[in-house]
Amino acid sequence: MKTGIFLSYTGLGANLLHLTYCHEIAKKFGPLSIITLNPKLKEVLNDDPNFNEIIYLNQFHKKFTDIFKLSKFLKQLNFENFFIFYPSIRYLLSSKIAGIKNIYHYPLFKKKNLHLVKTAKNFTEKSLGIKACPTETKIYFNKKKIKNLNQKNIKKITLGIGSSGPTTKWGYKNYSSLINEINKINKKYFFLLCGPNEDEEAKKIIQEVGEQNCESLSNKNISEVKDYIALSDIYIGNDSFGHHISCQMGKPSFIILLDTPRAYSDYSIMQNRIIPPGTNLDKITHDSRFDPKTISVSMVLDKVKKFI
Repeated sequence: MKTGIFLSYTGLGANLLHLTYCHEIAKKFGPLSIITLNPKLKEVLNDDPNFNEIIYLNQFHKKFTDIFKLSKFLKQLNFENFFIFYPSIRYLLSSKIAGIKNIYHYPLFKKKNLHLVKTAKNFTEKSLGIKACPTETKIYFNKKKIKNLNQKNIKKITLGIGSSGPTTKWGYKNYSSLINEINKINKKYFFLLCGPNEDEEAKKIIQEVGEQNCESLSNKNISEVKDYIALSDIYIGNDSFGHHISCQMGKPSFIILLDTPRAYSDYSIMQNRIIPPGTNLDKITHDSRFDPKTISVSMVLDKVKKFI
C-alpha cells in the first residue's frame, strides 16, 4: 500500500514547516513518498527514514490544462493513499483521474488567508482521526558526518545572513556588529548561512570581524548546510530555511521578522521572534517591509544573551 503526499510549495521553509504532518502520516502508513515543488527538499531529508523518495515536480502544476498530464504522472506512482496539502481543484481532479483510491485534500476554494500551520494541523488531525497533532518534529542528520566536521573546540552559532528576498534581510553591518558584541561576552565561532549570490555580503562580514571568527557557507549545498546547523548551538538570522532546520533540531532559533507572517515562526517552542518595537505581530505580512534599522544590534543581543 503506497502512500504519497503533495506539498504544493516552492519555498524550502514552507515545505519544512509541514514536516511534522508528513511524519504523522508516516506513523500510520509507513515510509512514504513526497511530491514537492522545491528542488532542495530532498537534500534536507536525505537522512530521514520516514520517506522512500522525495520527488521534485517542475512541470504539470501551473495550468488547468495540465490536469491530464499530472494525472498520468500520478498514475505511474501507484499511490493508494494521497494527501494534498493545498486547496487545489486541479490536484484533486488529477488524483481522481489517476485512479487513486483514497484522496485527502484541503477544503477547496479557501486559499485566501490560508494559515500554513493551523490549516495543516487541522487537516492532518481530521484525515488521520487523531487529536493534538504536534506542530514540530525533528530533522534527521548523520552523526558521524557531524563528528568529522567538528574540528574547532569552541561553541558555534549559525547566522542566517541570507534570505529569499532583500526585504527580509537585516544587513551585513548589523551581523558584523553582532559578532563583535557576542565575542566580547563569550567567544564563539560563526557560520554565515547564505546563498552563492550573497557571498559578497559574507566576505564583507569576514573582512570586518576576521576569518578566525567565522566562515561562509555560500558554497555548500543544502545537505552540507544542514550538517553545519547541526554543529551549532543556536541560530540567529533572517527568516530562511535555516531557522526551520535549526528549530526542528531542537536548537534555540532567533528569527528577525521584517516582512514575514507569523505562521512561518509559529509552530515550534524553539522559535524566538525578534520584531520591530511597538509592532503587532499579527500585522506583519509579506508587504510590511519594515526598515532593518528598527531592530538594533542591542535588541538582538538582549534576546540571545542568556543563550550564549
